[in-house]
Amino acid sequence: MSYPGDAASSLSIPEFRAALRRPVAAEHVASFQPSPEIQRLDIRFDIGLLRDALAEVERRKGFSDDVWGAIPLTQKPGHTGPWSENDLSGLYHMRSDERYQEEAFEEPVDEALFSEFVPDFADTYFAEVHATLSQHMQIGRMRILRKVSYNANSWHRDPEPRLHIPILTNPGSLFIVNNHCTHLPADGHVYFTDTRGYHTAVNGGLEPRVHIVAALPEGLN
Repeated sequence: MSYPGDAASSLSIPEFRAALRRPVAAEHVASFQPSPEIQRLDIRFDIGLLRDALAEVERRKGFSDDVWGAIPLTQKPGHTGPWSENDLSGLYHMRSDERYQEEAFEEPVDEALFSEFVPDFADTYFAEVHATLSQHMQIGRMRILRKVSYNANSWHRDPEPRLHIPILTNPGSLFIVNNHCTHLPADGHVYFTDTRGYHTAVNGGLEPRVHIVAALPEGLN
C-alpha cells in the first residue's frame, strides 16, 4: 500500500547526525513570518479600542459556547432570532481518515448575503472596522472567534479566503496554511489568510485567543 509521503526524500544517518548539530531556531517563532498564503495587509486598527469593543460585546452577547466561541458581527439583512449552526460554520472540506480522500462537510453558505452589520453592535468600534474593510473589499460573514487554551481546529479547507484581526493572543497561538506556520500578533494589523488551502488554528498557550475573522466572497478583488 502506498502512502502520500512515500515520494518525499529521507535522511541518511550521516545527514541526520549533521542535522542534530544545527542550532535550534527558537526566536522567530514568536513573531510574524509571512508566506504567499499568510500576509499582513497595510490596514491597522487601534488595539486598545478593539479590546474595549470586545469587552462591550461580550457584556451584551457572550460567546456561543465555552470551547469554540463565536459572536457574529454581520448578518443577512433584517435577520432576527437565533443563529443556526450552519450560519456560524458552513461548508468545508477535509480528509478525515487513513483513506486520505477529501470529503465535504456541512452545507454551503453564501457569504455575500451577510452584508449587514449587526445593529446591536453599531455603536462599537467593530462597526468602524467593518466600514473600513468594506471600502477595500467585499466582506461576508464577520465573526469574533475565540479559541481556548490547548485547543486546535480540524485540518480543513474553506471555499473562500479570510481576514484575521487578532485582539487577544499569546506566543503559543499559531496559524497554519498548507506547510507554513506562523504567529499572528495582536498589534491591530489585518492579516490575509488564504484558507482555500488546508489550514488550522492552534492555541497552545495558557490564555484564550480571540480574533475577528471576516470571509472574503470575492477574494481580494
